[in-house]
Formats: sequence, structure tokens, C-alpha cells
Amino acid sequence: MPGMRPFRFLGQLGGMGDAGQVAAVARRAEAIGFSVLVLPDHLIRQHAPVPLLATVAAVTERVRIGTFVFNAGLRHPAVLAQDLASLDVLSGGRLEIGIGAGWNWPEHAAIGLPFPPIGARVARLAEAVAVLKGCLGDGPFSFAGEHFTIADYDGAPKPVQRPHPPLFLGGGGRRLLTLAAQQAQIVGLAPRLLPGPGRPRPDPRSLTAAATAEKIRWVREAAGTRFDRLELNAYPSVGPVVVTDRPRAVAQERAEQLTEQTGIPVTAEEILDSPHAFIGSIDGLTQKFLELRERFGISSIMVGGIDELAPVVERLAGT
Repeated sequence: MPGMRPFRFLGQLGGMGDAGQVAAVARRAEAIGFSVLVLPDHLIRQHAPVPLLATVAAVTERVRIGTFVFNAGLRHPAVLAQDLASLDVLSGGRLEIGIGAGWNWPEHAAIGLPFPPIGARVARLAEAVAVLKGCLGDGPFSFAGEHFTIADYDGAPKPVQRPHPPLFLGGGGRRLLTLAAQQAQIVGLAPRLLPGPGRPRPDPRSLTAAATAEKIRWVREAAGTRFDRLELNAYPSVGPVVVTDRPRAVAQERAEQLTEQTGIPVTAEEILDSPHAFIGSIDGLTQKFLELRERFGISSIMVGGIDELAPVVERLAGT
């Protein structure tokens, strides 16, 4: 397909290792060919994103660093902007900013932090994106919204990447994907599978290839003329990566689990065809990623851990 983007693979960092362990993982990922190393943002047993990403930047030369993704409900965006700009400067312009509306309501409850309905969280995220861009942009700016008020503030430092580091936004619903299409450089496609207060009922149909095509139509409509400049991302949100020569058996188990959990029938074929399930041999998953790019234009893939799909990354990264 003419104009196809080269593959970029994201590897997820995790755990509570010390600096030496983090450095070993980061350098191995860089040698394999990963484009970006990312960390989620949760109040669980993991390092905080900013210091860990600074450590990764200090021990690598080429691999980019990012979040998958910051929870906009945990930080004031002007404070976050200073952290992000500092990371971009210290890494020599290697930062990518992933930010979302937040979904893990138990950790909000654990620290007494409100967890508003999804509409309010998306509205806060939209304002946070505007404030981030204002803080990272040239000169002072002001902003008056429902959640944030900024008065003639000139954020510092300024990032190396101008006008700001690439922004990653995504989701499974039309509101979030519309925001991503209009404001981000990288759009993450996700199924709607997570229950919780203020969230719709989990919808396993949203993991299918047909649902992905519909989401891309939403993105195209909202992005207008900027659609061709967007990078589309997918990740294995329907369970962990499984490298196996028996993919259908594994997919059947996963389909039965989802059907039981949601009451909505899901087939093994739908699991195997989904952009959000990575189950198969190394050769099979290599072919799957090629087909995802050909079929949907998905060229950014978060594969989870560093090691499981290293052979696939070595074959396809940058091609």
C-alpha cells in the first residue's frame, strides 16, 4: 500500500527493579529495535513514570520514552507540563506524551480522590490537553475552563520538540476518539471492556475487526484533512500475548471467558481476527501485524513486555 508508515513497536516497562535492572532492560529493548519504551500510570506496585523514564533516557541513546498513559485526573496539567518538558530536554527530544481520562476507579477510591462519570473525565482530559499544549508552547498563555484556570503563565522549560512532543490519545468510544483525532499525533484504538462506576457496560463486540473499522471511520471524520498525518496504534488489551502453535485453542478459551463475563457471545475467530489479541506463532504474529497495517493502517503496536515478541520486533521494526 502506497504511503504506509513504517512499523514502530512500543515495549512496556514494569516492576520495581533498581537502576541497574532498569538499564539492562532498556538497553536490551533498544538493541532489539523497539521505538518507544512506555510505562502505565497507576498507584500500584510500579515506579512512578517520570523518574523511571528519566532513568531510561539516561542509559539509552535512541529509544524514545513515553507513557501508556498518564491519568489526567491525578495531576494538574501545568505541573505535569513542567515534568514533561524537563524529560524532553533531558532525553534530547525523545519524549512521547500519552495521556487519558483515567479508568481505574479503585485506586481513586483508595486515596479518596473523586472518580467522576466518563463524560466529566473526558471534559477534564480535553482541558488538560489544552493546558499542556499552552504550557509547552511559546510565550505566556491564559485559559479559562470548568476545571482549570491559567492566567498569563509562561511554562518552563520549553521542550526540544516543537511545538510539543508527540501526543498520544485514544479510547474505544466516539468522544475520546474524536478528541484524539483533533488533538493528537498518535491515536490509540481500544475496546470497551473495563467495568466501573460511570462506565458503560463492557462490550466485547468492540474488540472485533468490524468495530475497529468503525472507530477508524470516526477518527477519519473528526480529523478531516489531518487524518493522513495521524499514526494509529493498537495493543493487546484482550489478555496477554501468547506465543503458541495452537492459537485457536487459546482463542477459544479466551472467547468463552469473555462470553461468560459479559453475557455477549464472542467466537474464537473474532478473537484471532481482533487487533487487540496477539495469539499465535512468531511467524503468524508477524503476518498479523503486516495485515493490520495493510487493512487498517495500524503501524504503531504496543506489544507488552520486551521479550515475548522480540523476534517479531527484530523482523518488522522500521520496515
